Amino acid sequence: MMFDYLIVGAGLFGAVFAREAMDHGKSVLVIDRRDHIAGNVYSEKVSGVEVHRYGAHIFHTNDDEVWNYVNRYAEFNRFTNSPVANYHGELYSLPFNMYTFNRIWGVTTPAEAAERIEAQRRAAGIAEPRNLEEQAISLVGTDIYEKLVKGYTQKQWGRPCSELPAFIIKRLPVRLTFDNNYFNARHQGIPVRGYTRLVEKLLEGAEVRLGVDYLKDRAALNALADRVIYTGPIDEYFDYRLGALEYRSVRFENEALDIPNFQGVAAMNYTDAETPFTRVIEHKWFTFGKDESGNDIPGTVISREYSSEWKPGVEPYYPVNDEKNGALYQRYREMAEAEPNVRFGGRLGQYRYYDMDQVIAAALEMSAQELR
Repeated sequence: MMFDYLIVGAGLFGAVFAREAMDHGKSVLVIDRRDHIAGNVYSEKVSGVEVHRYGAHIFHTNDDEVWNYVNRYAEFNRFTNSPVANYHGELYSLPFNMYTFNRIWGVTTPAEAAERIEAQRRAAGIAEPRNLEEQAISLVGTDIYEKLVKGYTQKQWGRPCSELPAFIIKRLPVRLTFDNNYFNARHQGIPVRGYTRLVEKLLEGAEVRLGVDYLKDRAALNALADRVIYTGPIDEYFDYRLGALEYRSVRFENEALDIPNFQGVAAMNYTDAETPFTRVIEHKWFTFGKDESGNDIPGTVISREYSSEWKPGVEPYYPVNDEKNGALYQRYREMAEAEPNVRFGGRLGQYRYYDMDQVIAAALEMSAQELR
């Protein structure tokens, strides 16, 4: 049987492209080497709780087109991300806002908070931030950087903050208000029936084969389709010919507990360097402690997250977008552009840190180019 498209990877990028291709009358074969669809947004029931197996995923976007698109395939709840920072047992609001500034400095007005931040930035002698450490201090001052940014970030990336690029911390929301919504986004929520159900709806009508490793049998698989959409690691596609790109990975320790409430919040970040994990997710709070029928969930499930360096055989999560890796990716990208009948997409195929809405927007853009 011949297909118009072979889509390698059943995550968000592959599923959106498959949906668009099928809606344009194309036949698709979707494969994934895992035993499930949905990639890293995969969620599953554990002890009655919808658990995000590969870490917390909170959908947020300012893109009305993307928001309207996902709402065609899933109903979203009104979850708002308001994590808590834990520094040796001291609790602080994330994002950094007036609650945080009051707790750190005792200030009560935005003017006082802004004055403290500016004074610490001047004392540090920062004009144009050259790295993440300087960028963070210029945004929130030295005190908050030392307590709530430095330890967490160095655990997450496995590198001193002074060796990380400044742009990473620009995602950090800082507000001179009491707003504790982490994301500056018009739309935000969690699929009521879970992310896996969302991807199932996107893939309706497609032939899906799981447990299939494309790179081990690519010649035979390529022969099944006219075009390939590849969403796996771009360097692995080329057998690491130019060397391996660097990633950070995450290990999860999950625990089902016979108690109704472990920490009272969906996400608690441990910002000191001594605590080995970066954060604890309590999954039931993504659905306000309720099941799909609106009943209280009696138990709870938590996940402790440990950041680690990526190595072959481990799932890559975050690309290390520094100058060295950026230059190596550009060389792989040139090779990819010369590859006949293959398009590279998604977080791994394009070696880019993507939020979920950006993945969907990129898949819609590629499908529009392919299917016009």
